[in-house]
Amino acid sequence: MENWFISLLTGNGIAHSILVLTLAIASGVFLGNKLKIKGVTLGVTWILFCGIAFAHFGMQLDPQVEQFAKDFGLILFVYSIGLQVGPSFFSSFGKGGLKLNLLATFIVFAGCVTAFLIHILSGVDIATMTGVLFGAVTNTPGLGAAQQAYTDLRGVANPDIASGYAMAYPLGVVGIIAVMMLIRWIFKIRMDKEEERVESEKDIQKDIEFLNIKLNNPQVEGLRIKDLGHLCNMDLVVSRLMRQNGEEEVPDVETVLHCGDTVRIVTDTGHEKSVLLLGEQTQLTEVGKQNMHLVSKHIVVTRSALNGKRIGELNIRAIYHVSITRIRRAGIELLATKDLYLQLGDRLTVVGEEKDVEKVANYMGNSTKRLDAPNLAAIFCGIALGVILGMIPIALPGLSQAFKLGMAGGTLIVAILLGHFGPKMHIVTYTTSSANLMIREIGIALFLAAVGFGAGKSFIPTLLSGGYVWIGYGVLITIVPLLLAALIGRYWLKLDYFTLTGLMAGSMTDPPALAYATSQTTSN
Repeated sequence: MENWFISLLTGNGIAHSILVLTLAIASGVFLGNKLKIKGVTLGVTWILFCGIAFAHFGMQLDPQVEQFAKDFGLILFVYSIGLQVGPSFFSSFGKGGLKLNLLATFIVFAGCVTAFLIHILSGVDIATMTGVLFGAVTNTPGLGAAQQAYTDLRGVANPDIASGYAMAYPLGVVGIIAVMMLIRWIFKIRMDKEEERVESEKDIQKDIEFLNIKLNNPQVEGLRIKDLGHLCNMDLVVSRLMRQNGEEEVPDVETVLHCGDTVRIVTDTGHEKSVLLLGEQTQLTEVGKQNMHLVSKHIVVTRSALNGKRIGELNIRAIYHVSITRIRRAGIELLATKDLYLQLGDRLTVVGEEKDVEKVANYMGNSTKRLDAPNLAAIFCGIALGVILGMIPIALPGLSQAFKLGMAGGTLIVAILLGHFGPKMHIVTYTTSSANLMIREIGIALFLAAVGFGAGKSFIPTLLSGGYVWIGYGVLITIVPLLLAALIGRYWLKLDYFTLTGLMAGSMTDPPALAYATSQTTSN
């Protein structure tokens, strides 16, 4: 009875590999949840160290199982991230997002330059220094990409990459949080003043604007609703109309306007001056106080047939006599123009009479239970396309071998593109937040455990033979770029403390640092 269990623990078959892999993951998750120092924890990174410990004491994975767990885990991780950021990826470059992306790029570039200078001055092997770099910036997908690139170029894996990562990672997490504390002291930041500043800027940063305009421009007389956008040279939506006699209605595109009418206009932020060419702005309470039969309701798109349909195709106003004013998608509010494509999971704001709004709710689905069903076909087709893209050889001048994006890189690109353009191609890419998180956590757990088992044999000997120096190198790679970025962000870009620390956590892909930054404020 005891022999089979000992054989299972010490053997090298598939059953043994699955057992020790899951034990390492379970142990790492447990330690990540329980071991905290002043609220700071290494989180899932404990899985890496548990894998190292298991391997050090002789429990090894089957080589093919190890490689599969590492590659497939990383693919699941990056694919879930790509799907999540895809809908808002391109829009993030506008409305101030471009300067934040550039500053994040600077942090990454400065880290690479610092690592390269240390490599030149110290003579540390470039593969090892690459692992130290990704450990110092707590970038697990980068570790996976580096390992895959090395294997593609040399034909064999290099455990020193994972060893360097494991050496630098713990102080990488602590170092990022330490820099956040340090810049608060350097710039003499008062948290209450920063929160007041953020609150005062919220109105300026809104994606869309609501304006109540009393029409007094003679050019408006006799125009239809659909002509207003051409007159102002911009996209807008008229959600409500109140006639001079106080009668309120939900207009459609053919509704004729007259001077003295009052309209509620929804448009992108920054177009207020153009809208005021139509008339004078009135107080919000003046619109709708005469007639209270109109309601505003949030409706979720859960009917698969509507995925990828343009709002204009549905003729919602003509059929149901309601107005879709805006759409919330991936945390961003969009103007509901006729050319906007609907996506499963979109939350629409609909204005109209209650009975008509209910009809639209039934038409759109508005059943969150339907969103719980996983779209496995789209997920696995996307992964397959990502693997194909990642394996395409790309010839670059100066390289003896063709360059490849790698399975993780190809999958990430495909996931972002599907997340953004999928609805336009009638592809259902929506996944619930919990399902996306589950895929991401399973992926990163498999990857970290496999990496730990791969590095476990050589980790302790490497540490004892001078690997502790890598920890110091990692601290430099962590701190120098962040301090430079803090100076640029605070003095040149005039960023508030919360935006700056969030940027640091994001550019370093560090959830513990993000948790610390979030804990410093009572707002969102």
